[in-house]
Amino acid sequence: MASDGGILDGLARRRSLRAWTRAARGAEDAALPDLRRQIDAARGLRAQLDRLIHTGEARLAGSAAGDAVPQSRPGTDWWWRPEIWNGPLDAPGMASVPAGSALGAQARLFHDCPRAEIALRQVRNRCAAGLAPYALQADVFGFDGSYLSLALEVPDAAAQGLQKRHVIAVEAAIETERPLEVFVRLNIRHGPNTEQLVREVTPGADPAVAEFDLAYTRLNDRRTERLWVDLIFERPAMTQIVLRDVTMSRRVRAQI
Repeated sequence: MASDGGILDGLARRRSLRAWTRAARGAEDAALPDLRRQIDAARGLRAQLDRLIHTGEARLAGSAAGDAVPQSRPGTDWWWRPEIWNGPLDAPGMASVPAGSALGAQARLFHDCPRAEIALRQVRNRCAAGLAPYALQADVFGFDGSYLSLALEVPDAAAQGLQKRHVIAVEAAIETERPLEVFVRLNIRHGPNTEQLVREVTPGADPAVAEFDLAYTRLNDRRTERLWVDLIFERPAMTQIVLRDVTMSRRVRAQI
């Protein structure tokens, strides 16, 4: 038997849906001041609904995939999986992708090819256990540039308390149709300077791991502002690239 609270919640939802249905039907004839108020209210509601859908579907997908969060290494104090691999994007695909195109709120695609015959789409991971719920697939056809790069904007939490005693690891499950040179570049903005660290990784490794020991950098850890990561694929023409999973973590280096 449904509780009183459940019945009231259901009534409130149906009442709200009817009100928004009436507003949508009457938008053509509504007075402009009323229309502005309705639009502002709808935008606020849509932002919260989008957040609920993204987080909820990511949790449900993760549960179906066995809650695909890897075991943290000893000393790990921060861990992150970008939204592309965590939950469904509003626009799951695009074609003829120009340089600088955004994929959700945390990623952009860059390249140096004027004729960008590139198709991107987010797909569900249905293979090995332990991977993210979603994957990113790039089909590259005619491409006369030299590189393709996916830039990931790292949350501010990674920069908070970052010190030279930290090691940052980027792990990526990468599949390519043919051999490619793949690099991971970590960028750290500190004051007016940007520290850039590059590691080459091998597609097909399980997963490919790039580690960056900050002890060997000129990082001013009192002025760290932001981090971002570039996944760089050199000369990717006529191939398919599938990023099955990408995660990033931060841990304190073991003291010797």
